[in-house]
Amino acid sequence: MTLLTVWAEDDPDTVLTRTENADEIADALKPFGVRFERWEPVRDLPAGATPEQVLDAYRDDVDRVIRQEGYVLVDVVHMTPSDDPGWADKAAQARQKFLSEHTHEDDEDRFFARGAGVFYLHVGAKVFAVLCEAGDLLSVPADTTHWFDMGTQPDFVAIRFFHDEDGWVGDFTGSRLSDDFADFDTLMATR
Repeated sequence: MTLLTVWAEDDPDTVLTRTENADEIADALKPFGVRFERWEPVRDLPAGATPEQVLDAYRDDVDRVIRQEGYVLVDVVHMTPSDDPGWADKAAQARQKFLSEHTHEDDEDRFFARGAGVFYLHVGAKVFAVLCEAGDLLSVPADTTHWFDMGTQPDFVAIRFFHDEDGWVGDFTGSRLSDDFADFDTLMATR
């Protein structure tokens, strides 16, 4: 299940809010312009599905989001463990990049078709950790300070939506705030 955990930005040891209720999650994020939706997960999607198969499996919802939000680029990102000897290093490097607090000039919309990841939103003197799983769409508005954790063993498939053909471009803040809060592995273990 999806999990929202909220802390004060200066007190990562005290949980202010913790809920798995989708309506409560959407309501808590809405004041910041963050959109949270649940889509029915496609259960028979093959583990090694191609990007085209993933997009086709969710075509109606993908097309609806494109129409509503005006996205011009949609792609699929796979982070799946591999026997490739370099996979662990590549996964660790990717994780480290996204753990750094950043913003974007574009919205960051992600739909999790498989697996999980945590978006941490730093807004209103609080940190909102949204642990997203298969069926979750999270839209982080442009210029919202955030970071993302995929865990030490990343394993997810996500559909990404962009207004800009350049795709993902992060503007890093240099803050190490993300070091102070529970990471993906910790949140998964405490559910």
